[in-house]
Amino acid sequence: MRQGSTFALIGAVATAVHVSVALAAKSAVHTSPLWANFLGYSAAVGISYACNARFTFGRAVLDRAQLARFLTVSLAALLLGQVLVWLLVVRLGAPFWMGLATAVTAVPVFSFTLSRHWAFRGEGHPAAAAARLKRGGVLD
Repeated sequence: MRQGSTFALIGAVATAVHVSVALAAKSAVHTSPLWANFLGYSAAVGISYACNARFTFGRAVLDRAQLARFLTVSLAALLLGQVLVWLLVVRLGAPFWMGLATAVTAVPVFSFTLSRHWAFRGEGHPAAAAARLKRGGVLD
């Protein structure tokens, strides 16, 4: 439960960055919807990784294998978001804000599930793992 709420809080911050950059790129620079969404994603991905690694999953931030798994999940999430934006805005003619809102609502569930069960798998932060074992807990 705590992981989900922490992930949601960090996701809200990353989403605010994503949406702000995407909307600015679309309205101020007049980029295409897909390019605007990509720029928003690019601005938010580092925040998402560092904060989720440390605060949501209790993992070290500087872990190459974990970072590679996170980037795989993140790129799959970006692809899902791009497909949603493309489908709704480009193909169906919906306003950009609607496609963006759909993407930033649907993608986090996908992302959390893969992050929790694959990208940030393992024993976690050594101190957190030691504390769980000391309390008689098991490692996930």
